[in-house]
Amino acid sequence: MEPFTHDRLQLPRNMIENSMFEEEPDVVDLAKEPCLHPLEPDEVEYEPRGSRLLVRGLGEHEMDEDEEDYESSAKLLGMSFMNRSSGLRNSAAGYRQSTDGVCPAPSARTLVVCAFVIVAAVSVIMVIYLLPRCTFTKEGCHKKNQSMRLIQPFATNGKLFPWAQMRLPTAVRPQRYELSLHPNLTSMTLQGVVTISVQAVQATWTIILHSTGHNISRVTFMSAVSSQEKQVEVLEYPYHEQIALVAPEALLAGHNYTLKIEYSANLSSSYYGFYSITYKDDSNEKKYFAATQFEPVAARSAFPCFDEPAFKATFIIKIVRDEQYTALSNMPKKSSVRREDGLVQDEFFESVKMSTYLVAFVVGEMKSLSRDVNGTLVSIYAVPEKIDQVHHALETAVKLLEFYQNYFEIEYPLKKLDLVAIPDFEAGAMENWGLLTFREETLLYDNNTSSVSDRKLVTKIIAHELAHQWFGNLVTMQWWNDLWLNEGFATFMEYFSLEKVFKELSSYEDFLDARFKTMKKDFLNSSHPILSSVQSSEQIEEMFDFLSYFKGASLLLMLKTFLSEDVFQHTIIIYLHNHSYGSIQSDDLWESFNEVTNKTLDVKKMMKTWTLQKGLPLVTVQRRGTKLFIQQERFFVDAKTESPPADGRYLWHIPITYVTDGKNYSEYRSVSLLDKKSGVINLTEQVQWVKVNANMTGYYVVHYADEGWAALIKQLKTNPYVLSDKDRANLINNIFELAGIGRVPLQRAFDLIDYLKNETHTAPITEALFQTGLIYNLLEKLGYMDLASRLVTRVSNLLQNQIQQQTWTDEGTPSVRELRTVLLEFACTHKLENCSAAAMKLFDEWMASNGTQSLPADVMTTVFKVGAKTEKGWLFLLSKYSSLGSEAEKNKILEALASTEDVRKLHWLMKTCLEGDHIRTQKLSFVIRTVGRHFPGHLLAWDFVKENWDKLVQKFHLGSYTIQSIVAGSTHLFATKAHLSEVQAFFENQSEATFGLRCVQEALEVIQLNIQWVAKNLKTLTLWL
Repeated sequence: MEPFTHDRLQLPRNMIENSMFEEEPDVVDLAKEPCLHPLEPDEVEYEPRGSRLLVRGLGEHEMDEDEEDYESSAKLLGMSFMNRSSGLRNSAAGYRQSTDGVCPAPSARTLVVCAFVIVAAVSVIMVIYLLPRCTFTKEGCHKKNQSMRLIQPFATNGKLFPWAQMRLPTAVRPQRYELSLHPNLTSMTLQGVVTISVQAVQATWTIILHSTGHNISRVTFMSAVSSQEKQVEVLEYPYHEQIALVAPEALLAGHNYTLKIEYSANLSSSYYGFYSITYKDDSNEKKYFAATQFEPVAARSAFPCFDEPAFKATFIIKIVRDEQYTALSNMPKKSSVRREDGLVQDEFFESVKMSTYLVAFVVGEMKSLSRDVNGTLVSIYAVPEKIDQVHHALETAVKLLEFYQNYFEIEYPLKKLDLVAIPDFEAGAMENWGLLTFREETLLYDNNTSSVSDRKLVTKIIAHELAHQWFGNLVTMQWWNDLWLNEGFATFMEYFSLEKVFKELSSYEDFLDARFKTMKKDFLNSSHPILSSVQSSEQIEEMFDFLSYFKGASLLLMLKTFLSEDVFQHTIIIYLHNHSYGSIQSDDLWESFNEVTNKTLDVKKMMKTWTLQKGLPLVTVQRRGTKLFIQQERFFVDAKTESPPADGRYLWHIPITYVTDGKNYSEYRSVSLLDKKSGVINLTEQVQWVKVNANMTGYYVVHYADEGWAALIKQLKTNPYVLSDKDRANLINNIFELAGIGRVPLQRAFDLIDYLKNETHTAPITEALFQTGLIYNLLEKLGYMDLASRLVTRVSNLLQNQIQQQTWTDEGTPSVRELRTVLLEFACTHKLENCSAAAMKLFDEWMASNGTQSLPADVMTTVFKVGAKTEKGWLFLLSKYSSLGSEAEKNKILEALASTEDVRKLHWLMKTCLEGDHIRTQKLSFVIRTVGRHFPGHLLAWDFVKENWDKLVQKFHLGSYTIQSIVAGSTHLFATKAHLSEVQAFFENQSEATFGLRCVQEALEVIQLNIQWVAKNLKTLTLWL
């Protein structure tokens, strides 16, 4: 899945350190004892030691396997005292009154036993009823403002639920689903029947699977040896979104069975599951649409299923629809049959073996454009009025499909590949096997209004989702802790394929920018290893963040560069062949590399230092004669301490590359891994300077000690082009990040960018504007307007020539065009030269033509932003937003509308977007981020988030990428203790699950770091800027 951001970069946050090494204690399931029926509470023998297994995550030791098998679930699931009480009654028979009517004096032993019983009883009462802040309910123990810690699961009918873990048991595995659905798009309801063929791996009486939001009317059970359907009891446990089917007979290991579940539900009103959409066509007629988004854990809301990625099965899907609609699913259509009631039932061929999160169906009015590619029909679908915008997507998909098939040496296994533009879609796109779903703006391309950035965005996201057909669909991670295997690989292949197939787009610039931003997040203490333990749905949602996508991709780039492209490709081919249609873990990938390297390099050992540790290394280089002394430590940025702790735990195996003035740049060397705290590299000659991490292919920051930075700064001012544009951008990034933690003076960072007067490439200029823009934003939001103005003057003087050379056109290479966009945006924002006047002239002409006059697409956003500063211009843009058919143009208008200085308009815009009628709610996170970026709206955005928090998490779900984006976008420019206290108090007042979100902890840490940065640098800036 591709999280979406309008900033052209997926801005997708903190698990307990080293939690990936911990195993969750097993809870013994009733399924392990086929001789036992589910027990009622009054049939259960009390067993106090079993209760420790029910309290998840308390650090208890696991049971031995033999001991675990011996224990029945009756001893684990909330035991009554009935049997023990009966035993006490029997023993009480020995205490009979003596014939003289006087009770005999109890023995000393009896007194001791009684005292022990009383103490034990009081202890139990203390634990259960006096546990601080603990309230007992049907579901177990709930703590105020805290996610529940399960003590004893009860079903909704009051009976014991026979499973206590979030993860499903493995006693039963699905083989095939037959799913019949009738979505009613006007009443927003769903009728469904799912027939699941299962196989018992272990003997059991119960089948545990996922289901949420379903009204289950009937469930039947049938064994393979009997054709008789038997009705079964259904127990529901909503807290884990699970149901238990209590079988009428024991399921025997190795035997096959069939479940049939009839149910009804409502189509979802959020962006999860099988959800409904309404929109208006060109004639302003209301239209209905339905689509799915199941990743990560929403298939269970559309149909009862084993909703975990390792439970792969095949699917036969039937959809009942109105005649005017088109229905699509993963596989080609097998038949369409008109029913007596006038409806049409479409049946699709049985799917390949796949995970539930990849199942998909779409129902609505659509048209398509198709092309055959070696027996696979590639089709682009859109609503009828936008079918003329699908040509670019079709050309792109065809080229990339051919590239991937050749590169992986595995044919795409399906007979069709549909790419569908959904009118309302939260994610950027979703890789459902054979039925890829997209936002309209990430699939459709309008020749008149789409910029070069729009073209790159569409191309990149198609490349990402197509790569998933192999990485994620064909080979799938066993559990969400390994999500980076899916998303990291798809992100890496996204950029790699564009470099091979669409080299003219210079996508390496975007990948470089993404790596810089990823490292900035990974610096934080609230970061997390990309391989992290997850259990709850919130934790799973949070894995879809910047690190899973871009840190994963960055590590693969580093590995490819270190091993060579041929070795990398050969390994990937072996890996995909060996694990096709299977479920894997990270070690399976590393073992494939070790197989190819023949253990000359232990890739598994090397890469675990990158996947199991959060953060990244800081490599310090010291040149003495012909020797380079290098040492590593964690790049440490901590908002709570002034200096990094002496912590030797962090050690990476770092591939070191470098270039010097004494070597031809294209022949830079790879050096043996730095797998210790320090090492020495012997140079072959005396050099003036050395630049480590050539082309920024490594995932680390470099500090040049002694005169190292001075030598590089001198070279940049003399002739910057002996270094690649990637290296120049890398130096700018590293020196500003080092200045941020006090390793180099901030003034030295500004000394380095003085060379920008002679810079002509996009990547270095973009990075310099990003780094200085962060400083400007802090100064502006704190009210230091004079200092902020002096900063702009310093930067604009460096870029004056480049700005003056720009034209208001769409001419040049993609890289040149993107640089034009960046420079003119900077100039108009800060009212430099005559930028605003030129932009206003174009806007007035466009408005006079009622929006029909063509504007250069690359500068359209800048023109609209200048025009939106007037009341007339803002209102005209708003009117055009509702009537335009190009999503690319609408996005540019929306950004301009959200950049106004009128706070009333900004509040109205966010409110309208949340309501979703005039502006789709899918745009809300973008609107909030845009409002929060500018001075008039940065406080307003946070106020809006606070006031509407409950609505936001209801619509987008806690932990989702959208929530992450909203939290960060509304708080990242705060830099006062008052704001820190306010943000912290707000989230502390929410549930503990909310306060524990990585994005919340990251937001608090960023504010603290902003406060520290200003305290350390404000005086210095005032003196020399």
